[in-house]
Amino acid sequence: MRSILIIGAGRSASSLIRYLLAKSESENLHLVVADLSLALAEKKTQKHPNATPIALNIFDTEERKAAIEKASIVISMLPAHLHIEIAKDCLEFKKHLVTASYISDAMQALDEEAKKNNLVFMNEIGLDPGIDHMSAMKVIDEIRAKGGKMLLFESFCGGLVAPESDNNLWNYKFTWAPRNVVLAGQGGAAKFIQEGTYKYIPYSALFRRTEFLEVEGYGKFEAYSNRDSLKYKSVYGLDNVLTLYRGTIRRVGFSKAWNMFVQLGMTDDSYIMENSENMSYRQFVNSFLPYHPTDSAEIKTRLILKIDQDDIMWDKLLELDLFNSNKKVNLPNATPAQILEKILSDSWSLEPDDKDMIVMYHKFGYELNGEKKQIDSKMVCIGDDQTYTAMAKTVGLPVAMATLLILNGKITTPGVQLPIKKEVYLPILSELEEYGVIFNEQNMPYFGYNPDLF
Repeated sequence: MRSILIIGAGRSASSLIRYLLAKSESENLHLVVADLSLALAEKKTQKHPNATPIALNIFDTEERKAAIEKASIVISMLPAHLHIEIAKDCLEFKKHLVTASYISDAMQALDEEAKKNNLVFMNEIGLDPGIDHMSAMKVIDEIRAKGGKMLLFESFCGGLVAPESDNNLWNYKFTWAPRNVVLAGQGGAAKFIQEGTYKYIPYSALFRRTEFLEVEGYGKFEAYSNRDSLKYKSVYGLDNVLTLYRGTIRRVGFSKAWNMFVQLGMTDDSYIMENSENMSYRQFVNSFLPYHPTDSAEIKTRLILKIDQDDIMWDKLLELDLFNSNKKVNLPNATPAQILEKILSDSWSLEPDDKDMIVMYHKFGYELNGEKKQIDSKMVCIGDDQTYTAMAKTVGLPVAMATLLILNGKITTPGVQLPIKKEVYLPILSELEEYGVIFNEQNMPYFGYNPDLF
């Protein structure tokens, strides 16, 4: 049997493993699911006859190399910074590699050797990055095939809570890594192009400059700018495009409320707060407020944020129980961002019966025969439960499908790459539709920008 080594059995691996096990008989596959926790690997494989769960410490070189040498192909579902040693082993033992992570400089440096060995190192084949690349390139290539000239590309994606599980004032729950949510937008100004002009939004203003989106059947959303919208300008062949913008989707009102944390300084991850372990939630909030001999923390918060007690923004803060003097942080040597993450996790963790939702929205503006046109492409995916979430489905299924296509000789272009070629995106997007990941494309009036106002 052909052996697929999956390293990492975390949340994103559930749909990936289920898909490959369902194909294991017809495709003659045996899965080796490796994780530091043998119990987790066993849980994901569910005693399937075509799967072997193993405990694997990737920092044990001998153990890691032995597992990789036996495989026909390797999937790494580990955090991005842990891929590189696996990738080097794949070169040594001539194994193809698939990951859902962004291509790091260290991974890109292996491109030449991967090509020499005729190996496919497929990266960025999850949701975002992944499905966003594939669904975008499909439409861009179709526009170019008609002779169209790209003018505008805007792309938005968000992991949200499904409407039936949306029961808090923030219209949000953590569906993926909470730390990434708390730190979103930090590390430099957001950068994009509108009507040929470079635009920059500093972190301090990021959550007050939002775009609005409408998705039929799901209502209105907003999106704040990603840090670098220009990263894929050349990759997508959009060097001459007038507008290029990528953003993160939330429900309307989230960004304005999140901005309160930014303005107070609670999202800062650059320093440690003294005595954080014994700090109460109320003391945490008060740490960011000026001293006053009589005003309470509540009054000072409203004054500094310029919100009234009947403002929905105030209700959102109260809902988080921020001013509770009995709840303890219980995190030693914690940064403000780490403490905020802990507090938010109390209110925003998914309940056992909750479902998550992925929303993706692309806008393509182009000129054809002297006429400006636009296509809007929208996708909504709702999870089944807390194991087979929408996030696990949209991250794991493209990884699994790409793995099988490489194994079966359908994806053959060697080297370190992302999924922007037709041999990759056409079969995967087509098969994803069978699993409810469907893009609805609509012809729209061209949405340009008034040159007198931009």
